[in-house]
Amino acid sequence: MNRLNKPRLSLALALLLTLTLHETVWAAASQTLTLVKNKGCVCCERWAADMKAHGFAVKTVEMADVTPFKDQQHVPVALRSCHTATIGGYVIEGHVPADLIRKLLKDKPHLAGLASPGMPPSAPGMDLPGKPVPYQVMAFGADGKTTLYAQR
Repeated sequence: MNRLNKPRLSLALALLLTLTLHETVWAAASQTLTLVKNKGCVCCERWAADMKAHGFAVKTVEMADVTPFKDQQHVPVALRSCHTATIGGYVIEGHVPADLIRKLLKDKPHLAGLASPGMPPSAPGMDLPGKPVPYQVMAFGADGKTTLYAQR
């Protein structure tokens, strides 16, 4: 390799490293869930622990009443659960599994968010002993329309 190519190679490697580092930092930042929950809710804390175990950073905000936040995020009343999270411009209502959140962030569909309505006993954070109970994860739009996203 002659002397003229070494600076170009070094510059190219530095640029590649910078872009890779920038993408890694951006990806890590976009993986932070902001969890809004009622004070003292144990299943919400267990769901947050499950999200952390699956590689998400979790920032928790406790409120005496999360209803105004759910209203602000346009979560349909029929889909509401005990906590609401936001990530990457999406709303995550209730005990949605981590793999479905990752799929949502990867696919970037035109949705407001995902919801696991109620408190499904087999959902992450609930994990009640006994035979697994099937549950649904619903997608919802800003207009309030809902569709089935996944069956668990």
